[in-house]
Amino acid sequence: MVRRKADGASKDFVGRWRIVEMELWEADDIDLVGPAFIEIDPDLRGEFRFIAVDGGLDCRAVERTGRAGVEFSWQGSDEGDEVSGRGWAAVTDDGALEGRIFFHDGADSGFRAVRL
Repeated sequence: MVRRKADGASKDFVGRWRIVEMELWEADDIDLVGPAFIEIDPDLRGEFRFIAVDGGLDCRAVERTGRAGVEFSWQGSDEGDEVSGRGWAAVTDDGALEGRIFFHDGADSGFRAVRL
């Protein structure tokens, strides 16, 4: 298997980010089982957690409106039920990470995260 690596400007999104707001849920809710986060590794894998949802990410580096970003597919669990989906994220001018996560056959929500 060939491993991908983030390069150049795409390294801007690599790291651990604290999800501080989501479009569909209040801050207290997104931290239900622990601090909400999204983490993207240099090998373009990662993980996330919010509410009772956690999952693994398979990312691709992209440019979104001139900014470093990723598109990803994900799979994981929601209160023990298997779930999956897709999403994207990009670094904003103020250094935050903003994006949207989609559940397969379900809801989607925008999010904003700050680097830890």
